[in-house]
Amino acid sequence: MGGFFGAVSKRDVVLDVFFGVDYHSHLGTRRAGLIFHEEEKGFQRQIHSIENTPFRSRFEDDLAKFAGTSGIGCISDTDPQPLLVRSHLGIFGITTVGAINNDEALVERYFSGNDSQFMAMSSGKVNSTELIAALINQKDTFEEGIRHAQELIDGSCTLMIMTEDGTLVVARDKMGRLPVLVGKDGDGHCVAFESFAYHKLGYEDAYELGPAEIVRITPSTITTTSPAGDKMKICAFMWVYYGYPNSNYEGKNVEVMRYRNGAIMAKDDREQGFMPEVDYVAGVPDSGVPHAIGYATESGMPFGRPFIKYTPTWPRSFMPSNQDVRNRVAKMKQVPVPELIQDKRLLFVDDSIVRGTQLRETVDFLYESGAKEVHMRSACPPIMYSCKYLSFSSSKSDMELIGRRVVDQLEGEEGLAHLNEYADSATERGQCLLKTICEDMGFDSLRYQSLQGMLEAIGIDPETVCTYCWNGEE
Repeated sequence: MGGFFGAVSKRDVVLDVFFGVDYHSHLGTRRAGLIFHEEEKGFQRQIHSIENTPFRSRFEDDLAKFAGTSGIGCISDTDPQPLLVRSHLGIFGITTVGAINNDEALVERYFSGNDSQFMAMSSGKVNSTELIAALINQKDTFEEGIRHAQELIDGSCTLMIMTEDGTLVVARDKMGRLPVLVGKDGDGHCVAFESFAYHKLGYEDAYELGPAEIVRITPSTITTTSPAGDKMKICAFMWVYYGYPNSNYEGKNVEVMRYRNGAIMAKDDREQGFMPEVDYVAGVPDSGVPHAIGYATESGMPFGRPFIKYTPTWPRSFMPSNQDVRNRVAKMKQVPVPELIQDKRLLFVDDSIVRGTQLRETVDFLYESGAKEVHMRSACPPIMYSCKYLSFSSSKSDMELIGRRVVDQLEGEEGLAHLNEYADSATERGQCLLKTICEDMGFDSLRYQSLQGMLEAIGIDPETVCTYCWNGEE
């Protein structure tokens, strides 16, 4: 996915933007970049790969070179950015987060003439942020250009622009797939996905953009230049998995939602007769832990940590460049507590079950460590569709999703007409899905959170939450 942070102030904001972007590192793994603007030095930019080195370590040596009373930065799972663009709108920095499913069609339709060119990435594809900037530049103002780009894009687009005078122009996706929040202190304003990022930097909550809203931000003002739309589809995974525990979106805290979500799962298991007697309830580290705390509290069974992730040397298993090393690191990170595993009945809660590969390895690891029983709970329903808006469960094929593989295994193409039934454990097909995954993965039992239960835990109008990954509804 990705995330961004920006600031504009009466004082230098280099450290604010540096640490603000760093606090979005959980949202992306591939590229990161910073742009600052200072009256005498003008624009300064740096982009680095963060696949093998954390953001903070990669950019720390660059700090002495930067100065500016305005700045933007990003963590990106896709293209190198932010970009500096020269156009009839002036020189501006731009960073984007989202997904463009029709990028090739847009290039062919609008930029196929002899006077158009784009820098090709190593894959041969166009940089999405460069394409969005080109679409914006077709209009006479940033606001007109942003609306133009967002209407043409099949997918989603949330973005931030920094102009030559240091003003930030910020636009939330037209359906509000991601949150965009504004903080303030005595000298200026900042923009972030994660509210805790600016709280730690001494800013307080000032404003939250609505879907499709565009604002201009200076050190002293927040001005809406294009109003919010009536419809919103914010990503449910921001609460279930992506969001950091301290953050709030639409007034709902992430950690509180996860406790509530786990409690609802336990309540449903008890009422439906599916709650096993176990020695410990545990979370699959790290994002499954708060869901498990909620489950344990509601069930009355003790919470435990039968295995711990060792992260001081390898915070992320994907960081080594060699695949064999990455696989070994993923296994080396799982350090068991034998006293909590040997001959114990365990119930684990994970934030989601997407492909199932890592979870299968975890279950094998638990049985090899002496577990007597391993029960599994997913904090969200079975994922049946690859995300086309934020690339959460993006894959080359829906068949990489464990739910879709099992449906194909059970019914082939006929199963496509019954995906909603398979996603509902109350149906006969839903029970077949659970039974098959249990057998394939080696669980003693498996239950998924219901869509209704997850939405109840989030606690906002269900019509404003994106549930495409589960039911295919846009």
